[in-house]
Order: sequence, then C-alpha cells, then structure tokens
Amino acid sequence: MTDPRIEGPTPEVEKTEGSASLPGARKGYGKLPTGPVPTDATMAGAGPAADPGEFVPHEWAPESADDGRLAPWALFAAIVALATSMFVGWGIPVAIVAVIAAIMSLRRPVENRAIAVWALVLGLCATLFSAGWLIWATMQFEKLG
Repeated sequence: MTDPRIEGPTPEVEKTEGSASLPGARKGYGKLPTGPVPTDATMAGAGPAADPGEFVPHEWAPESADDGRLAPWALFAAIVALATSMFVGWGIPVAIVAVIAAIMSLRRPVENRAIAVWALVLGLCATLFSAGWLIWATMQFEKLG
C-alpha cells in the first residue's frame, strides 16, 4: 500500500547507467569517505599489546600544556603593591603590573577565577592608595616652593 501523498522520483533524481555511484561524485567513487575503521590497526606509537584482549594505554602529552599559572603571581604582586602603597606611593608600577596580570588571568579559562578577582581588587586598591600618596606628595612639594 503506497501513500498517495508521496510521489515517485523524477527522472533527474533516478540513477542513470554510467553515472557516479554516490550523489555528487563525478569520478565514480565507490565507497563512502566515512567508512568503518578496522579495529585491528594499532595506534602509531602505542606499541603492540602482549595479549590482544589486554588494554595498553597510549601515553601522550597535550601539545600545548600550559602549566604556568598567572593568577597566583598576580595576587602576590597585588599584596606586595598594597603593602608598599600603605607607606609610600612608589608601589604604583607593581600595582599596575598586578592589575594587568589579573585581567590576563581572568581571560584564561584554566585560571582560578577567585584568585584572579582578589588580585584585581587588591591591585586596584593598591593603585588608588599609591596614587593618593603621589598626589599628597605633590601637594607637599607645592607648599615648600
């Protein structure tokens, strides 16, 4: 029983004699490009297994293993800058470095966001305190001369 709503294929859809075996292929490809992969092939570099049923893990390292963490260094620089800014205003370069490192670490997906946020907040506080010290020192020099 056929459905009356479904029409048969038109002549341009039907496969004609001498045409490609796959639609869209003009050179007569015979098999699909995503055919099954044989399971008996071993991975390159994995080495042969002693027993065919034994699992031998393939040891590999990620190509771009980035183990350097920036957020703890940004937090350390922010703490040093904040401690320095409590006494003098010359800690502003370290505070700016801490803020930049904290922003960079917030943009990286592998960093600890809590440490990076703390580094950013403490770095901004150190920048403000250092700027306050420098403004105060500039006003004191104006009174002297």
